[in-house]
Amino acid sequence: MAAIRPQIGYWYKDIESGQLFEVVAVDDDSDSVEAQLIDGELCQYDMDSWDQLSLEMIEEPEDWRNAFELSDDDYRFLDDTMVPESWNPLSEIESDIINGIIDEY
Repeated sequence: MAAIRPQIGYWYKDIESGQLFEVVAVDDDSDSVEAQLIDGELCQYDMDSWDQLSLEMIEEPEDWRNAFELSDDDYRFLDDTMVPESWNPLSEIESDIINGIIDEY
């Protein structure tokens, strides 16, 4: 079987084990592939091991987010930042007083 080239963001199925995973990184310097299994676990393959796998490229599984307990609504708003209306970023700044001495610029 010809080796399938790993592509970031694509899903694969290991035909022998039945394991589903997505390639999340390919490091050409160290010749390694990092994959995230459908249960959320990360694993890494060197290119020799990758070439030995019996793989088929598959469509993204419908339930791949279940491992992270995300609903469709959660997934849709992951990039939205929620900030309380009463939050003042200036209140997070630390004082310039150290050991009773004021640090003046």
